[in-house]
Amino acid sequence: MELLQVNKIRTQEELESAFAIRKQVFVEEQGCPPELEWENEDVSHHFLALMDNHPCGACRWRKTENGYKLERFAVLKEYRGKRVGQALVAAVLADIPDSANAIYLNAQVEAVSLYAKFGFAVEGEQFEEAGIQHLRMVKK
Repeated sequence: MELLQVNKIRTQEELESAFAIRKQVFVEEQGCPPELEWENEDVSHHFLALMDNHPCGACRWRKTENGYKLERFAVLKEYRGKRVGQALVAAVLADIPDSANAIYLNAQVEAVSLYAKFGFAVEGEQFEEAGIQHLRMVKK
């Protein structure tokens, strides 16, 4: 049985692993412009998923003027379908302060069902971000 764990990033080495995953998924696989991928890093709380101690997924959250925003969920192709995304969402939600009044994210259309399992609901119309169709989702 594969061991899956998600850790809040504490070292530069872990952060570099997360950035490498995001680069592979967003820039190389999905064609996102690299300059859009690397912003707000210093004000974000980053997470790294490990499957049998191999980095396989990453994400982050940050506080914005609109509340707490979950962002940059990326899972390497060979680890998809192994509950890595669910583990990342659960870890991030557990880390956000209990006093959070608004939690939201911009979900790629294909990932809407994942976030819905955690109580997020679509709000508004579909839009394009970094060349990919998204929907804003708010935790109810």
